[in-house]
Parts: sequence; C-alpha cells; structure tokens
Amino acid sequence: MTDPIADYLTRLRNAIKANHRVVEIPASNLKKEITKILFEQGYILNYKFEEGNTPQGTIKIALKYDPVDRVNAIKGLKRVSRPGLRQYTGYKDMPRVLNGLGIAILSTSRGVMTNKAAADLKIGGEVLCYIY
Repeated sequence: MTDPIADYLTRLRNAIKANHRVVEIPASNLKKEITKILFEQGYILNYKFEEGNTPQGTIKIALKYDPVDRVNAIKGLKRVSRPGLRQYTGYKDMPRVLNGLGIAILSTSRGVMTNKAAADLKIGGEVLCYIY
C-alpha cells in the first residue's frame, strides 16, 4: 500500500456509506493523531487503540450518527496531499473548508493539528485531508 492515509479515509467513508457503527483500521502513529483530532472536533463518537495480532495494532472507531434521522456527523472526507503530489501551505494562506464549517488536518513541525490550531500558532505544513 502506497498511501495509508488514503486507505484510512476510504475505510471511514465505506463504513459511513454502509451505516456501520464501528470500523477497524490498522494503526500507525499518524492515524492515531488524526483519530484524536476527529474525536476532539466531534466527528466520531469514540475510539480505542488496541494491541492485537498485528505488530502495529488496530484502531476501533465508533461512528457518530444523529439518533433521529440516522445521518452521520461526517459528510465528506477528501485526501488533499498525495504521495505523487504533495500540498503544502503557509499560515497566511491556510485553507478554509466549507467557509469555516469543516476542518483541514495538517502535518506540521509541531505535530498533526487542524488548520485553526496551526493558524493560531502561525505555522504551516502539509495539508493531509479535508473533513466536513
């Protein structure tokens, strides 16, 4: 697999379309940080890091649905920076997702964070994905 972040987002996207409650994803440190951000921003209900049969372990993510009409909290996931075409941004031209309603996840020199947190710290980095 050449792009583990795209695989992570695709597994989430497929689980949402199939109305699954829980999705299991092979773990890595970058995926764990993205999962923590999704939880802090309220896009997922809960998560759990499990050490198991595989050397890297797995991440179990409980997806968040509206109890009345069963609509997921995540409307869209888009991979921005790919292995063949990296996308970087400075703090002055930080991307806005859906005019501020979504988030962009960046990999910066100070770790993985949202576009709002990176703009507050005045640092730029590689734009990993958009979530709305």
